[in-house]
Amino acid sequence: MILNPSAKIFAVLLAAITIIVPVLNLALPETSPLHVPNYIVGLFGKYLSFALLALSVDLIWGFCGILSLGHGAFFALGGYAMGMYLMRQIGDRGVYGNPELPDFMVFLDWQELPWYWLGFDNFFFAMVMVMAVPGALAFIFGWFAFRSRVSGVYLSIITQAMTFALMLSFFRNDMGFGGNNGLTDFRELLGFDLRSQGTRAALFVASGVALLGGFLICRVIVTSKLGKILVGIRDAESRTRFLGYRVEHYKLFVFTISAVMAGIAGALYVPQVGIINPGEFAPANSIEIVVWVALGGRGTLFGAALGAVSVNMAKSYLTAAFPEVWLFALGALFIAVTLFLPQGIAGIAGSFRLSSIFGTGRKP
Repeated sequence: MILNPSAKIFAVLLAAITIIVPVLNLALPETSPLHVPNYIVGLFGKYLSFALLALSVDLIWGFCGILSLGHGAFFALGGYAMGMYLMRQIGDRGVYGNPELPDFMVFLDWQELPWYWLGFDNFFFAMVMVMAVPGALAFIFGWFAFRSRVSGVYLSIITQAMTFALMLSFFRNDMGFGGNNGLTDFRELLGFDLRSQGTRAALFVASGVALLGGFLICRVIVTSKLGKILVGIRDAESRTRFLGYRVEHYKLFVFTISAVMAGIAGALYVPQVGIINPGEFAPANSIEIVVWVALGGRGTLFGAALGAVSVNMAKSYLTAAFPEVWLFALGALFIAVTLFLPQGIAGIAGSFRLSSIFGTGRKP
């Protein structure tokens, strides 16, 4: 695996943040100026899960040229798998006191637990489903799409249609996933109270470790021979196919890996926000992910993660201070980056690095 200077800096900073933030939250009293409040830990844990999601999109879009506008579906499916496990952990402490059925099923007069909920009382089974369900959907979808040589804007439209169809399906009460309200009222994870300070810190660490692991896996892929083939597919798919490579197989592999990463991001997101509902399937969410990657720097990996964190930090501030202008600000930001910063935040960092070496912002 090859880590360039920018990747090394990102990995070291991420590892440091993953360690320092929980320590400042748990070890220091609230009166200390260095104390990190609980809500900040939860908020930035959510940002780290979004960064992993952006990383999964950058892997396929930045290095293979697959513009997916449906990755929110894989994120939501991973979140629902985690939510199902958390719902089973409530047991008889729910409003209706049923040890087997979640409250929404009792309210809707379900008589028994659906077969697809079986096994979700086991953490390890649930974690397998977090990866297997998004991965299986991506494999099946990609098998038909890539073998049919669907690409470009047509593939983007189909991926968005897929997530829209899933959103409509999960809104139905008879699907058994809570309908419009989704899954919520989570209590504990592996026996630990989700509202406790220690559990929130642990989830933050898990999000940081997952992001670092996802980043390193992506670096292994893109710096290998496989990565060079993916770039060849992105830049000249017909020529790569003419050289004898089974393009659809490479696309299918990287698309499936990307979906699994998105599912893991969704599973980390849900216990930190306390809810998962069909709104996560909304096509607008998948489009917003692409904006994160474009802003951060497509084809850089670390830039995609920085873009996700930056945009969501701005979103948290603007939706509270100026809720009526947030969407306009996001649109203006995307247009400005497209026109003036085609390489995103990562491009700015690269320019500064080149300037410090050669005394100019231009490549030698």
